[in-house]
This record gives sequence, C-alpha cells and structure tokens, in this order.
Amino acid sequence: MKVDKLPAEAGEKVEVNKVLAVASGEELRVGTPLLEGVKVILKVLQQGRGKKIIVYKYKAKKNYRRKQGHRQPFTQVTVDAIEV
Repeated sequence: MKVDKLPAEAGEKVEVNKVLAVASGEELRVGTPLLEGVKVILKVLQQGRGKKIIVYKYKAKKNYRRKQGHRQPFTQVTVDAIEV
C-alpha cells in the first residue's frame, strides 16, 4: 500500500503506534480516539512520487492565468505484523 512519505529507506522497518482500530476474527476493537498498547510494524518497499497533477488558476476576462504542477511523494509499504 502507498502512504504519505515516511522518513525511512527501502528495506527498513517502521513502527506505527497511532492505531485507530484492530480486528481479529469476529472481534473488533475501536479506540477513542486511539488504542493503547497496539502497534503495527511496516516494511518499506520503496520511496516514490505520484503522478503529476496540474493546478490551473484563471480569472475570466482579466488575463490572469497560473499553471503549476505537483507530484506527491509517497512511501510504498507492506504490513509485517500487528502487535496487540
């Protein structure tokens, strides 16, 4: 899965402590707002940048035009473990 850019290199493991919900079988635990003592271990596969989007602003009849491109950086990760 792709998430917003994380400060890690490819092959490293990242630990996420801010978990909103965990499901195991039929049991679902939902935090208010976060769950205590739950963490997710992610393995970073690669860093990258998304497809380019074009931001174009203009005002009709006023000769005002601004064109700007943007590529959002992302980190592709896979979930290794969920520790409850």
